[in-house]
Amino acid sequence: MLNRSKAWALLLLVATFVAGIVVGVGGRALWVRSAYGGAPDRSRGVDRLMAELNDELALTPRQRDSVHAILQRHWTRMNAVWDTIRPRFDSMRAELDAEVAAQLSPDQQAKYRDHMARHRHQREKVDSGGTKR
Repeated sequence: MLNRSKAWALLLLVATFVAGIVVGVGGRALWVRSAYGGAPDRSRGVDRLMAELNDELALTPRQRDSVHAILQRHWTRMNAVWDTIRPRFDSMRAELDAEVAAQLSPDQQAKYRDHMARHRHQREKVDSGGTKR
């Protein structure tokens, strides 16, 4: 069994990891909003990636057409996979929330729930152009 010092160190490590995820995802959401003037829809993801690849790789028109077709085909398939994985991910996220909340005072738990609800709402809005995936 862990002694108190090791337990606190482990708790701090987990809290740091969770905070890093929250900051990373939040930073990405802010970057997407500022860089693209609002929340992109799913199809804009392919278009945005195509624009970036074209700028960086100086694609020929034929390459642009081929790469766009490939990205579009895989993007659709990847979104379909995400739709099947989403319930499992949501379950894991609920488990994470429960474990974090168990470490907090009741006041902190309420603030944590509010914070995460705002964060997730914003994330879903950015990822799906205003509608939940």
